[in-house]
Amino acid sequence: MEARKNMQRVHNIVSVVAGIAALGLLLSGCGTGSTNNSSQAAIRVSSSINQWGSVAQSLGGSHVEVTNILSNTSVEAHDYEPTTADVSAISAADIIVVNGAGYDSWAQHAAESTKATVVNAAQVAGIKDGSNPHIWFSAAVRKAFAKALSDAYAQKDPQHSAEYSKNFEQWESAEQDLQSQIDTAKSTTEGKTYVATESVGWYLADDLGMKDGTDSGYAQAMSNESEPSASDILAMQNTLSSGDAALLIVNSQESNSVSERIAATAKEHNIPIVELSEQMPQQYSDLHEWIGALVKAFAAA
Repeated sequence: MEARKNMQRVHNIVSVVAGIAALGLLLSGCGTGSTNNSSQAAIRVSSSINQWGSVAQSLGGSHVEVTNILSNTSVEAHDYEPTTADVSAISAADIIVVNGAGYDSWAQHAAESTKATVVNAAQVAGIKDGSNPHIWFSAAVRKAFAKALSDAYAQKDPQHSAEYSKNFEQWESAEQDLQSQIDTAKSTTEGKTYVATESVGWYLADDLGMKDGTDSGYAQAMSNESEPSASDILAMQNTLSSGDAALLIVNSQESNSVSERIAATAKEHNIPIVELSEQMPQQYSDLHEWIGALVKAFAAA
């Protein structure tokens, strides 16, 4: 079923691209997300999700124009169907930023029809398809992605390479500040066991030295986008009620009757809950600020 859905998405995207080409459209700065504009921008960037788009803006500064396709926490990227305007923005880009690892296949398919430089976060960090795709929460992936994108900027626009290098150094400094926050929080979080209704926070919890106590059957069901069995759900509830878990992580974008039952068990036994989303909430200006707030939430919980 999932394969048929993916084939349908590819067909839809190809049809949209063909229509755009036939009409001769070239629309930059469109899409469902927000855009940071510079009328003299040297490089047009299209990012599938806003957290990577925020990094793209920080690294490019005034010499880039970034269009984020997804920036709404009510939209689920896995199953997103791009609009004509979305595909137009991708088609008009000089550089296309995708997450990869199967998270935003729709954007990767659209990028294949362009001559743009594609920076795939998963690929540059050595994350294979089928792995946990929520890689923006990984310090190692963020660093690899930022370096690859900064190099792409310098290659595309060598006239401003010195500025891109300076922007990268400033970004690295902010990343080091975030790492200091993570290191400080680890004095509280390291070695603690958590369970999660979704695998979204896995990389961040790992960087914080935490242990994943999520039932394997439940985790596999979530990974396959299928319903966990009654025994899987009971195993999760038992872990919480027994006190074996110090924390429950909930994906606020994927609330359903199962996750609500598990959250209710955590509340009943006074287990702290940390909620996080997949797209960066709009109240945060960039990825570092968002993750820094989550680090504080983990440590406080």
